[in-house]
Amino acid sequence: MTHAAGAPPAPATGSAPGSAPGSAPGSAVSAELLARLSKPWAAPVAGPLVGDADMLPDGQTAAEARLARRAAAVLVPLIVHPGDVTVLLTRRTRALKRHSGQVAFPGGRVDPEDPDVVTAALREAEEEVGLPRDRSRLLGRLAPYNTATGFSVTPVVATVRAPFVPIPDPAEVAAVFEVPLAFVMDRANHQWRTRTWRGRERGFYAIPYGEHLIWGATAAMLVNLVHVLSTPGGSGAVVETSTGPAAAPVPRS
Repeated sequence: MTHAAGAPPAPATGSAPGSAPGSAPGSAVSAELLARLSKPWAAPVAGPLVGDADMLPDGQTAAEARLARRAAAVLVPLIVHPGDVTVLLTRRTRALKRHSGQVAFPGGRVDPEDPDVVTAALREAEEEVGLPRDRSRLLGRLAPYNTATGFSVTPVVATVRAPFVPIPDPAEVAAVFEVPLAFVMDRANHQWRTRTWRGRERGFYAIPYGEHLIWGATAAMLVNLVHVLSTPGGSGAVVETSTGPAAAPVPRS
C-alpha cells in the first residue's frame, strides 16, 4: 500500500540506470524470523557494508577520506501485521535539495538538541510520517553507514504494531509505502548495478519493488539488515562458514 502526500512525483525508478519493476511480493516471514524480531539486541551490530566506499573498485578517494562526517540517523520501521512483517519506506519530494525523489527511511541529521541517535531517528519519523515515538519498539541499532556525501548514518531498527496510518509531511515526503520483509530478505531481489558519478564508476545495490526503486545507501542498509537477521545464532553475530561470511560479498569488477 502506498500513501501519497498531495500529487506524487514520477516514480523514482529513473534515479538509477536500468531500473525495472520488482517481482511479486514475498511470502510471509518465517516463525523463526518473527521470534528473532521479538528479541532486542544490546549493542550496535555490523553488516558487510561500512559505507559507499566499500562499493568502489579502488576504495574511497582522498577527498572523500577527508570529509568531516556529520551524524545522521534513520528509523527502520518494521510493521508487524498478523502473520507478516513489512518495511516502511518513504519517497522524498522532488523539491528537496538532497536526494530528491529517492526512496529513503524516515530520518535526517542529528540535531544538537537530540541526546542520541535513537532520539533523532524517532523524532524524524514522527515529523516525516506521523509515527508517534511511543509506537516504536526498539530492536537495536545497526553500525553507522558512511555515505559519499559526508554523513555517518545510524539505522535504528524498531517494530511497529499494525495498523499504522502514516501522515506524510508534504514538504519532505511524496509517498509512504511498505515492502514485505520476506521480499527484502530474499537476496535474489538484490541487484548489483554501476553508474558514473563525479567522473568515477561506482557500484551500488538496488532493490526494485513495483514502481519503486530502492537503491544507494538505503538499499545498502537493507543489505546489512538482511545479513544481521539472517545470521545464525542471533542478531549481530558475524558467523564464519566454510564458504566465508554469511552475507554475499560486494561484487567487484
